[in-house]
Amino acid sequence: MAFKEDRSLDTEVVAGEHDTLKYQLLGPSLTKAGQDSVDQRKVAEVIYNASNSTGSKYFHNELARDQSLTHKIDGLVARKRQLEQLDVGHHRRRADDYIAELELTRDLSQAIVHIDCDAFYAAVEELDRPELKLVPMAVGKGVLTTCNYHARKFGCRSGMAGFVAMKLCPELICLPLNFGKYTAKAKEVRAILAEYDPRFESGSIDEAYLNITKYCETNQIEPEDAVAQLREQVAEKTKITVSAGIAANGKIAKIASNRNKPNGQFRVASDRVTIMAFMRDLPVRKINGVGRVFERELDAIGIKTCGDIFDHRALLSSLFGEKAFQFLINCYLGLGRTRFQPAEEYERKSVGTERTFRDKSGSAELGAQLRRTAEELEKDLARTQLKGRTLVLKIKLHTYEVLTRQVIPPKAVHRADDLYNHSLPMLSKLDKDIPGMRIRLMGLRVTNLVSMKAGATSNFFGSFQRKSSGDAEDTAKRKAGAIEDDGTDWEVWPDDEFEAAAREERQSEQQEMESLSQELLEEASRRSKHGKEILPNPKARGEGPVPEESVWSCPICLRPQVARDKEFNDHIDFCLSRQTIREAVKDTSSRTSPGDSQILPEGLNRASGGEGFGEIPARPRQAPEEGQPKADALTTAGGVKAKRRRFFH
Repeated sequence: MAFKEDRSLDTEVVAGEHDTLKYQLLGPSLTKAGQDSVDQRKVAEVIYNASNSTGSKYFHNELARDQSLTHKIDGLVARKRQLEQLDVGHHRRRADDYIAELELTRDLSQAIVHIDCDAFYAAVEELDRPELKLVPMAVGKGVLTTCNYHARKFGCRSGMAGFVAMKLCPELICLPLNFGKYTAKAKEVRAILAEYDPRFESGSIDEAYLNITKYCETNQIEPEDAVAQLREQVAEKTKITVSAGIAANGKIAKIASNRNKPNGQFRVASDRVTIMAFMRDLPVRKINGVGRVFERELDAIGIKTCGDIFDHRALLSSLFGEKAFQFLINCYLGLGRTRFQPAEEYERKSVGTERTFRDKSGSAELGAQLRRTAEELEKDLARTQLKGRTLVLKIKLHTYEVLTRQVIPPKAVHRADDLYNHSLPMLSKLDKDIPGMRIRLMGLRVTNLVSMKAGATSNFFGSFQRKSSGDAEDTAKRKAGAIEDDGTDWEVWPDDEFEAAAREERQSEQQEMESLSQELLEEASRRSKHGKEILPNPKARGEGPVPEESVWSCPICLRPQVARDKEFNDHIDFCLSRQTIREAVKDTSSRTSPGDSQILPEGLNRASGGEGFGEIPARPRQAPEEGQPKADALTTAGGVKAKRRRFFH
């Protein structure tokens, strides 16, 4: 299959053996700024030859994945041909109705800005060593975490194995990571962002979303002028540059921020005609949430740009599922979120740690690694003051196959001894079932979280609201919108799961590149955690400490709610009206019993919207703590009783 990923990148791969594999090996950072003049065919050949030169297990794993994807795509194409022979008028009308409904939600009143620091780690390093501004340089040894624009002209990019980058650019200078330095500089930038929007939302250590509507109204300034002023302040005070995108929503703003990099800005006017024209010719790969796999699937059925989505609208739900259909229609219309909030206010679903290492085998060596992993997780849980009711073990075999198992301990766990003792039987069984098992990655994660903070009212329902951040397991590029604040005014976008899948693809690529570097360079490397620190927003000048408002967790959706009778009751009614109880009863009957371990699917299922960690058994009830509302009996021995009762009398 020969195809172009982006008209501006000219990445057409000459048809031949493993042509789609070569494109896949280009990696998830292909759309990074600074790649426009690069001959991507040459880069693909270098990566292909370097990966295959030693019979790398990574290469053979990628080849198997490519063949599997090709087989899947053949099925998609065959399915499309079948659908085209049928009457799809009903699906077309349904799609048109959905488009009409979405148009009614279009909000053009907000000025949303996406700020992205230019080659952030490299820029910070260049402050200490100005001579590096004139030569190709990168940060990261085994795997590049970023590189300056001189290096990008050679095809070097983040997520690339260091030895591959050296083949592309032998003069490349690679520096070790210095997270303390980057965090300090990020705080300087964030202090400036807070002047324009105190509730800006961090995407990562080097990017953020701001809503400057109020700032512009208060200061009687146009959005372009406000952003230019912001960028000038950042350059003057921090000595690094940022690029910005300005639009009516976050999706378009993020795309726009990449248009005039480095040290530039681009605005998409807030009118429907301009937005539709902007999206029409945009390659789907430019959309956050469309990775290499989804791009190939879309390309196979004829969707190369967002404008192509409309012509295929009647086929989308049948080919890709309902969530993909909604996601793509939103992309076609150029719709996205307009509400943002500090990243630390989002709810957390899990805490975990994992490490990549040289191949390990044998019960003693694997047990010792499990003990170290449990101790690391204990530290993370102590810092976040959380414990989990579900424990998940993840391993990656030397063949790059990923396996996960989960267990439900009798009580929520957080201590290293408990984590180790409950996960050891799962590891031992894997070792027994797979003769001569050798692994190159091990991880532990707890889900179904419970707060250990004294007096945490959310313990009653086993959920919590995250009040602080800064722990290393925050996602490398935390995407907005995964969790919204309450049940009566959600702004949920279908982008969330696709962005999470794309983020997972990038993180997986990072780990695999590290492993490939280990194979060819014979050096061990630990899994990088670059970009994972999400710092709490700085307080505005003169702002004192904000009193923490009490919350009660909804027993239906488990989301924290404001601790006020009327609002809480209204939210309960809302949850019940959405048939949440009925669905909970159905789920309960199919859940596994506590103590069972099972094979869990890896990754995100777009069609079903699965979380990737399987079903979670129902939690045992606990006595309410002091200060919690006295709930009616919603749970019975046979499941959940769907009774609409008031929670206060």
